[in-house]
Amino acid sequence: MTARHKVMGINAGMHNGNGEIALKAALKVLEERGAEVKLINLFDYDILPCTGCEGCTMQMGAIAQDPSKEYKGCVLKDRDDVDQLVAELHTCNGVLIAAPTYDLAPSSLYLRFAQRFLAYELSFLIKIGVVKENPHTVAGLISVGGSMHDWQTLALETLQASMFTMSLQVVDRYMIQRSARPGSVLTFPEQVERCKQMGEHIWEAMETPVEERGWLGDPDDGVCPNCHSSLVYPGDPHWDGIEFPYECAVCGCGGSLGISERTGKPILQIAENGHIRDRFIDEARAQHLNEIIRTRIEFFQKQDSIKDEYKAYREMQFPTVEITR
Repeated sequence: MTARHKVMGINAGMHNGNGEIALKAALKVLEERGAEVKLINLFDYDILPCTGCEGCTMQMGAIAQDPSKEYKGCVLKDRDDVDQLVAELHTCNGVLIAAPTYDLAPSSLYLRFAQRFLAYELSFLIKIGVVKENPHTVAGLISVGGSMHDWQTLALETLQASMFTMSLQVVDRYMIQRSARPGSVLTFPEQVERCKQMGEHIWEAMETPVEERGWLGDPDDGVCPNCHSSLVYPGDPHWDGIEFPYECAVCGCGGSLGISERTGKPILQIAENGHIRDRFIDEARAQHLNEIIRTRIEFFQKQDSIKDEYKAYREMQFPTVEITR
């Protein structure tokens, strides 16, 4: 019998490490519920870094202006394993991601994988017919660190910031703390149980109609009530003049900063039009593509004026570092 739901666990940490244990705890719950589960470790795959060539966004911009053009995808898609991994991910209804925390943020291995996703922006691929159906995939995020929150302050937020181009709806997130050595998380049974609960939350979300899905994690997590990020900053003007007193650094919602009547803690009070830059909304996220198109047009209009200066910089040379082995 075919499983009703498919779930992929993605580990960006060492084999048999705390992230893998956390994922296995959650995936076991989902498997027992009847889901088809897979677990991958990014160390096992060839993942080239994004070259910044802008090939994907240039194609997207061109197709947005002329739908008859063909989208050929990432220029690296035949040179590593990312294309096949993303194709499999696009068949899943749920995904769980675990990444170790280095220098306050997720590992470079995870970021290398995540930053390739602009070429696979699901809403765009559906629009041009490359992907036939949106699986409306929900996600649970787990950061793993050997210290407390003060040394993981960018971990969950950075994981969340990678969700937009992946087109994943985060319904839960959790920070494993004080677990540095492989197996350390097992000395904190409550943390393992919380990962199992995340598995339950992923199942609940997959069983809920798409239009009714919402946050299932800690309701008091974070400052932003939209994505539960703790990173809120004083706003400044966007490229089209939109401005809010404060904005969420992760989801982009804008409003004013207030105090929650329920918890007494700071909270972002989202303005009436505060979702106009909400990166979880396809239409709002598409504004960024409009910005890219406009920026590129402006550059081409000015390109001739900097031709000689650009040539001089291209020809400028400085000593580098030679590596011997």
